[in-house]
Amino acid sequence: MKIVILHGPNLNMLGKREPGIYGLMTLDNINSEIKKRAGELKVEVSFFQSNHEGEIIDEIHRSTGMDGLIINPAGYGHTSIALLDAVKAAGIPSVEAHLSNIHAREEFRSHTMTSSAMIGVISGFGWHSYILALDALVGYLRDKKPE
Repeated sequence: MKIVILHGPNLNMLGKREPGIYGLMTLDNINSEIKKRAGELKVEVSFFQSNHEGEIIDEIHRSTGMDGLIINPAGYGHTSIALLDAVKAAGIPSVEAHLSNIHAREEFRSHTMTSSAMIGVISGFGWHSYILALDALVGYLRDKKPE
């Protein structure tokens, strides 16, 4: 089973950027934790981060051969119909993950354009949101198509 993990804009600044909201873990630390959990689940993961919407869309298009997608669209989730369309076009089971609880922050953050294309959305658990998303997606895929 192959799953791609996409990190959106400003996530390369984790550990430095607003640690009171996003925590002290760096993106490399988070990817290491995801990779460790993926090994326990016996799934393969790949990672991609970009601050550029078009690059993220291109990576979503390349993910069509994967079994699943986990995306933290970050700020683009609130504004990008193009990301929504890309996830729909990829046609693979996808989960949206957010470090912060988007519903407990500014009103504009409580809705994401991309969430309607997802099988689920997880937010508010810091870097653990990615682990929860991975566990949920793998469970969903295994229930749907046993290995």
